[in-house]
Amino acid sequence: MAAGSEIAIIGGGLVGAAIGLGLVRGGASVALYDEGDIAHRAARGNLGNVWVQGKGLASPPYADLTRRAALAWRDFAAALTDETGIDLRFRQDGAFFCCFTPEELDKRAGQLEAAEARSQIPSGYARASLSDMRADFPMLGDGVAGATFCKLDGMVDPLRLLRALLAAFQKRGGRYLPRARVESIAPEAAGFCIASASGVGHADRIVLAAGLGNARLAPQLGLEAPVRPVRGQILITEKLRPFMPRGISFIRQTADGGLICGESSEEAGFEEATTRNVLQDTARRATTVFPFLRDVRAVRAWGALRVMSPDGQPIYQRSASHPQAFLTSVHSGVTLAPFHAGPLADAIRAGALPDDIALPFSPARFHVQATRAA
Repeated sequence: MAAGSEIAIIGGGLVGAAIGLGLVRGGASVALYDEGDIAHRAARGNLGNVWVQGKGLASPPYADLTRRAALAWRDFAAALTDETGIDLRFRQDGAFFCCFTPEELDKRAGQLEAAEARSQIPSGYARASLSDMRADFPMLGDGVAGATFCKLDGMVDPLRLLRALLAAFQKRGGRYLPRARVESIAPEAAGFCIASASGVGHADRIVLAAGLGNARLAPQLGLEAPVRPVRGQILITEKLRPFMPRGISFIRQTADGGLICGESSEEAGFEEATTRNVLQDTARRATTVFPFLRDVRAVRAWGALRVMSPDGQPIYQRSASHPQAFLTSVHSGVTLAPFHAGPLADAIRAGALPDDIALPFSPARFHVQATRAA
């Protein structure tokens, strides 16, 4: 039987753990319900990029939210490491997005330039030629036409990040409930009744941060989570001597030396398996960037499911019918972690989402076209 809490968070991945840490830092009593490692953890399919460039191309609020979070990452990482002793392997030295044709480079540079003009927070975006890139990567292949570069982009180990968030959460008194898949949530006179695999619990407030599970739970609280799984496949190489002073969008060298490569986005339902054609395409693109990788062994590969809204942007919502219930559905759980542990957790603790979050990131935006058509 789970005891009562002031706030219950449903979902113990990167998003739920970050919100939970922010809430306990503010003095709230929090229970974090986690399905466990059988869950479709997006962190498993994440390269660990703290990524700005390209986010919010058509949405200035999303672009600025991402940039604000990236600017907070250095202090956020330092504080989390100080508190837990866990090295997050965080670096923020900027990163390249490779383009393979002049046309692709022109198109992407134009998109970023337009987004920069609409955003309030500068990203430090720049266009890089092949010779510019070779200052960092002299072994770069001739099949690369150039790149875009953003100084706010960086990287972190997503599994170390999750471990540190959970450790800090528990250290500050948060109750972590593993193997506690939530089956139903029922509003009651003073809060909510939570039926989970670990028993029945109660909370004054609820935060849904269950990733793909939000789609099932949200309607029980008058919330919306029109999210779907998007599969990504990851390829890992044998360990190499360090050679990457900064990241490339779909290639990152871990602190142990192996390269982690992947950028696929597939509509495959809840199937997590790998496929030969996608892994071959990933290897082809990686060896185009770095031809010497043709002689390097791939040692592991896996697939994982990411959480995607119809437009790829976050959903933040407070229930109109049950005002003590909140929902967060996010694709960028790594990049936005400082925001989730900071301003978002503060807003949830205060009991309301500010307009600059509630309005642009409401699921009501998905009904605009239908309303106009009617």
